[in-house]
Amino acid sequence: MNLSLIRPLAFIDLETTGVSITQDRIVEIAIIKIMTDGSRQVKRKLIQPGIPIPESASAVHGITNEMVKDAPTFKQVANECKQFLDNCDIGGYNSNRFDIPMLMEEFLRAGIEFPIDNRKFVDAQKIFHKMEERTLSAAYKFYCMKNLEGAHSAEADAMATYEILDAQVMRYPQMGNTVESISKFAGEDDFVDFARRFIKDNGVEIFNFGKHKGKPVEKVLREEPQYYDWMMKGDFAMNTKQKLTEILNRTLLKKSGNAG
Repeated sequence: MNLSLIRPLAFIDLETTGVSITQDRIVEIAIIKIMTDGSRQVKRKLIQPGIPIPESASAVHGITNEMVKDAPTFKQVANECKQFLDNCDIGGYNSNRFDIPMLMEEFLRAGIEFPIDNRKFVDAQKIFHKMEERTLSAAYKFYCMKNLEGAHSAEADAMATYEILDAQVMRYPQMGNTVESISKFAGEDDFVDFARRFIKDNGVEIFNFGKHKGKPVEKVLREEPQYYDWMMKGDFAMNTKQKLTEILNRTLLKKSGNAG
């Protein structure tokens, strides 16, 4: 193993009913946990999504409504998945833009808090696109010199992603071999919520969309409190609304403290 780990790195891949973070659901989850000694632990679950799986989605990943009719719901396996991910940094392929936001949404629907503070998130696609710009199958062929068998099977994709990142560490020594150095090299935004509606600029939370893009969130909430209500009623991810509420509560506490 080329990676140097100080704690486990869990590679996640999801298959879903579609690509909407707020409307679609998980139908399969696979987690390949790489331990600090290079050994692996695997968890894979088919999930009953609670909504029909469109034929277009089944055509991609091969999972049908019949296959998941007796599977557990995400709520039934949420705590098991959370415990499996305890004390892990998180890796994946396009995971920071899709898999992790989707997983966070499912945790929140299940009423499970999944802490992200002090975790590192490493997206092998970011490095790949920065250095080579290819698809997952092409990345596997390029870095590992093997054909990706079983593409769009969550476990196969998650395992391939681990192998790709491990090969990237050897190929690009300039990015280092720790999760912290790799994350820094990939150049991820200092995000607040996984949908990237808010990011940090010099430690200050700012809007990353719409008419207030670039403005401090606290300032907008003080000057235009109705914007909070608009977002809470809108089609935003639950994680986004959660973070917005945290910022609002902090703003109100500051205001109360100043008034006192």
